[in-house]
Amino acid sequence: MLKCQRSLFQLDESVTFLNCAYMSPQLKSVEAAGRHAISLKNAPNRIAPEGFFSLVRNVKKAFANTINAKEPDRIAVIPSVSYGIATVAKNLPFKEGQEIVVAAEQFPSNYYSWQQLAQAKGGKLSSVGVGEGPDKGLRWNEALLAAIGPDTAAVALSHVHWVGGVRFDLEAIRQKTREVGAWLIIDGTQSVGALPFDVQKIQPDALICAAYKWLMGPYSTGVAYYGPALDGGQPIEENWINRKGSDDFRNLINYQPDYLPLAGRYCMGEQSNFVLLPMLETALQQINAWEPDRIQAYCANLNRPYLEELVAMGFNILPEEQRGHHLVGLGLPQRVDMETVQARLSAHKILVSVRGQTIRIAPNVYNNAEDWERLMEVLRQV
Repeated sequence: MLKCQRSLFQLDESVTFLNCAYMSPQLKSVEAAGRHAISLKNAPNRIAPEGFFSLVRNVKKAFANTINAKEPDRIAVIPSVSYGIATVAKNLPFKEGQEIVVAAEQFPSNYYSWQQLAQAKGGKLSSVGVGEGPDKGLRWNEALLAAIGPDTAAVALSHVHWVGGVRFDLEAIRQKTREVGAWLIIDGTQSVGALPFDVQKIQPDALICAAYKWLMGPYSTGVAYYGPALDGGQPIEENWINRKGSDDFRNLINYQPDYLPLAGRYCMGEQSNFVLLPMLETALQQINAWEPDRIQAYCANLNRPYLEELVAMGFNILPEEQRGHHLVGLGLPQRVDMETVQARLSAHKILVSVRGQTIRIAPNVYNNAEDWERLMEVLRQV
């Protein structure tokens, strides 16, 4: 069983940070990797041409391990979720009259590209949601499955909804999309790294992740898995390093029409970021050492006694089987005023996120029972 990893982080002990869904704190090892990488630029001769390629290969291998991808070349290094989603949108076979299904109120980076594509092609964007109430997770999954039909070109959603933590049944949704010939595109930003994701089992057409949350990497870094449906597609930019033979600097002006295999064509320009990629690789190696299933179990065991008490106090919390353990929405009882709660939390330096009438709790392996006790002290008072 995984134990608390607080000593590996430089946390401000005067603050209670239960908000990894906002941004992860930085591992000491990731900071060290970044400092070393910055120092290399003082003497550029220490950066060999091979470094343009080895850094990217290392990140691809590490993330492939995280999601159980057998082919690291199916991984692309990207700067953001919007970049990765735009790549898929550019290559999605979409005809007039077809529709793209999304979950209601999902994060905008996995919405705007689909909205524009549907408008440009004369199609429809179907946003599927359900009302608050018991078994919201079950009802939401049922509604999504019912929305997928013969006219569905793609389903684009997250594994865990970023507001309240509803977990979507990706295996069932994948089966339904396969039956109608639709693509499945997953934004894994709020799950991958803390919740197991197996591309061999789920078989998405694309999995896009920003790295600065549960993957504990630096901001402006991301990784994407692109399945066979995107083999041979068109990238959203043309850069030199994505072409075959780009590792031979002498022949770069002998322009090459062929791309690197699989997802190699989809990596961003200047992908060989000599500062950020060593930090991302270090973070991914640590995630893989902890293992996402053990991280999820750690959060479940840490949360459970406090969530049971909160349910007894009248807070609305999804049953365990309908949500993630690393991201939990606490729906306030009707008698409790959210502004009062926010003021009390701020006064006690407790950092969580508020989405509507829901407090979003997002613990990780650096949190412990003392963090929860500080939060509970405030919630018991209000």
